[in-house]
Amino acid sequence: MNPVGKALWFIESHFARELTLDEIANCGCVSRFHLARAFEAATGFSVMRYVRGRRLSEAARRLASGAPDILAVAIDAGYGSHEAFTRAFREQFGLTPDALRARGHLDNLALVEPIKMDETLLTRLEPPRFEDGKAFLVAGLSERYTSETCAAIPSQWQRLGDYFGKVPGQMGNVAYGVCYNADDNGNLDYLCGVEVSDFSALPAELSRLRISPQRYAVFSHREHVSTIRRTWNTIWNQWLPASGHIPADAPNFERYDGKFDPVSGMGGLEIWLPLKS
Repeated sequence: MNPVGKALWFIESHFARELTLDEIANCGCVSRFHLARAFEAATGFSVMRYVRGRRLSEAARRLASGAPDILAVAIDAGYGSHEAFTRAFREQFGLTPDALRARGHLDNLALVEPIKMDETLLTRLEPPRFEDGKAFLVAGLSERYTSETCAAIPSQWQRLGDYFGKVPGQMGNVAYGVCYNADDNGNLDYLCGVEVSDFSALPAELSRLRISPQRYAVFSHREHVSTIRRTWNTIWNQWLPASGHIPADAPNFERYDGKFDPVSGMGGLEIWLPLKS
């Protein structure tokens, strides 16, 4: 069973009590950093957001069935007060616990159901090559995403088209999609941009990122760009646990060279995964 499969089993078996990311990662035999990235790649959720969603969904079932004591439901879901539970419940479902209990059914409620693993891995992942990457500078458009909002990344690339080839100090015609500043809740910054010689002449609307020298495993993704998450899922949940390598807490990126066609989404790209030396 891969790390995410182990984590899902552990969550489903224990989410009625307090859980931490470290504890779930230990069950999967990986670091919290590894699990956070692998879980998002496999499921589209951050680990702890999934835990919260499962707890609140089970609480919703009890309330729709007429549970008489909302505070008892809140405590069982890991909340210490009626107010905190109500706030989280409204954020998750768009209505209060009292309102759901009064209406008495779960129709049109977006429950977080248990995730079944794992049919989404590639049947064959090409072995990577290993590179000692140099330091370089990237400039472009950066946005902060959650696990749920990252589907908007293609529109970010569309906006970059107005700048590509015109960025002051641009070096070559290779584009980069860089993931950085990720946290335990599945939030991250994503910068799509180009390598530049320096930052001095950049317009204010462009973000700047310095990539430090780093050891990488470099994977080829030859299918349509829309299937890249499946490749990332296989890297995090199959290749990395079996490889003996440890991922570094550093920016990872996609590299799009001249063979990639941004109109059709075909032509392939490279995935650069940072490793601890």
